[in-house]
Amino acid sequence: QVQLVESGGGLVQAGGSLRLSCAASGRTFRTYAMGWFRQAPGKEREFVAAISWSGGSRNYADSVKGRFTISRDNAKNTVYLQMNSLKPEDTAVYYCAASNDYGPTAAYDFWGQGTQVTVSS
Repeated sequence: QVQLVESGGGLVQAGGSLRLSCAASGRTFRTYAMGWFRQAPGKEREFVAAISWSGGSRNYADSVKGRFTISRDNAKNTVYLQMNSLKPEDTAVYYCAASNDYGPTAAYDFWGQGTQVTVSS
């Protein structure tokens, strides 16, 4: 089992950048694929990005490709989401999650509490 705590959210102007962090507890972090998701008010939660356990594979939602970068540091039990060129439509609560699998059909078993990102126009 792994516990996840996100940080790094905040208020930023359009065009700005933020880096989200997700710290994981437990010795098994490096065995999990990790993902970032987001949920805007009145909308369903949506996939943002995922990274395999080794960091060798990554994938992104089309809406964030070229602007967001997911990375991980297994020595620090942390996964990151670097967000550049932010847009007002990126405003959402961002969640990190852990999965025993990697890929478009992966099921995420563990979730953090979320961190708010607000992008002003």
